[in-house]
Amino acid sequence: MDDTDSGSTGGPDAPREQPDAGPDQGAETTRHEERAEIGTERREAGRVRVRTEVETVPTQAVVSRGTEELDTSERVPAGEADSGEVETLEDGSLSVPLFEEILEITKRRVVRERVIVRKQTVVEEETVEVELRREHVTVEADDGVEVEHRDHGPSQPS
Repeated sequence: MDDTDSGSTGGPDAPREQPDAGPDQGAETTRHEERAEIGTERREAGRVRVRTEVETVPTQAVVSRGTEELDTSERVPAGEADSGEVETLEDGSLSVPLFEEILEITKRRVVRERVIVRKQTVVEEETVEVELRREHVTVEADDGVEVEHRDHGPSQPS
């Protein structure tokens, strides 16, 4: 029975009155209560950004290098066309080229380590509180009318 049939002008939360019951008629009403359905919803809580940074680290290394030296009184810088071979000069002296090692530095990029990033789900227990509404039935009778009360206790959720 809806509110328009009962003649009630209140909303869905207003108490519903039953028409006066005669001596041979029973009266009934329906009691309602709310139940909570609590679940979880998966949503994005944030993002993680992974990036690399390049750091320049000064490095020193001790390297031995050799140079040839002769005990001479005369030295002449090498020219562009110098063959690097031992030569005999017009005056009969020897012209011996002197060599030195020049340091060569070659840098190359190598894999040093691999970083593995994983995510995991952590489950935590949380207590939630919610207010539920429950209807209670009140029976009022005129003076001289006996009402038999039967207490069945609160209904159990199904």
